[in-house]
Order: sequence, then C-alpha cells, then structure tokens
Amino acid sequence: MTRIITIEREYGSGAPEIAQQLAQRLSWKLWDQELTREVARLAHCHHNAVEEREERRDSLYYRLLKSFARGSYEGSANVDDPLHALDADSIVRISERVVLRAAEEGNCVIVGRGSQHFLQDRKDTLRFFLYAPKADKVRRLHAQGTREKEAISLVDTVDRERAAFIKSYFHVEWPNLPVYHAMLNTASGDETVVRAMLSFMNGK
Repeated sequence: MTRIITIEREYGSGAPEIAQQLAQRLSWKLWDQELTREVARLAHCHHNAVEEREERRDSLYYRLLKSFARGSYEGSANVDDPLHALDADSIVRISERVVLRAAEEGNCVIVGRGSQHFLQDRKDTLRFFLYAPKADKVRRLHAQGTREKEAISLVDTVDRERAAFIKSYFHVEWPNLPVYHAMLNTASGDETVVRAMLSFMNGK
C-alpha cells in the first residue's frame, strides 16, 4: 500500500503546484517548503539560509576551506567557522532525518531534497520525476513573475546544481532513471499529471 510519494523535478516544471494539488486530492501532508522550515528549525537558523543552500553543493572555495581546516592543526583547534557553519553536508544530514521521520508518519508527498534516494528501498513509496521542454518551463516561470531572461538562465543553472548535488551525495547521475516509478512531462498540463499520478497509485 502506497503511503508516501516523492516528486523529483526539473526547475520550472511546475512541481510545487502539482505536488500541492496531489496532496490536497489525497488529504496528505505536503513536505516542500515545510521541509525547508523544519530543517531550518533543527539547524537553528532562518529558513532563507537553508533555502539558498539546499540541493546544492558548497562552493569550490568553501569546500577547499573545509578541507584545509580539517587537515591543519589550527583548523582543528578553531572549527567554529568553517566546520560548524550551515553547509551542504549538515543540510543533507538534517534533511535525511526529516524525510525519514515524515516517511514513518506516512500519508505524505515529499518534493525533492534527495527524498527519492533516501526512501528508495521502501515498498510503500512511489517515486516520480517531473520534466518539461525548456520553452514550457520558461513560460511557466515568466507567468509567475520571473523575467524571461532570468527564467532562461535559472532553468539551466538550477538543474546543473541539482545534478552536481545528486552526483556528490548519492553518487549517481541526475536524473537517476532506475529509482523512479514514472517520469511525467508536465507540458501535458498539471491536471493531467495529477490524474496520471493518482491512476498510477491506484493501479499499484
């Protein structure tokens, strides 16, 4: 019996809206921005700080700084700044805790944050990947208020960051095709995608 649905997505494909509609249809809890807020609460920081860093690797400069600090006597003696700051490693660790707890509670839709990999061995989980043609993603973002030039740039850069994040922390290419039960093109419309997910869930 399916108790959990994870939704991984290309940026601009409409996953937040689709996940919200799906959760409402099922009367399930949605873990999207709520997941970010919970990670921020556990990390004792503002949710904006988590939002800016989640599903991204640390910058090359910061990774080098951490490496240097861990390998030096001075760094080991003064770890507060580079090693105890909110970084990608700590966000991933906390995110895993939140995702696993959400899964234990069940009846939830979880958007991204590595949830498809954290929960890939659970039999009660359906894992979807949402994608769309670039032009559709740009149009959607533009309709939501993002300038077209910025939308074009974000569609490319955010997904590159997600791919690097998945490669770094889960050691697979993004999207990792074998982990998903279905990949859906959101150009067919949000309602069509939601119905397809529900149909897939009912047929499982």
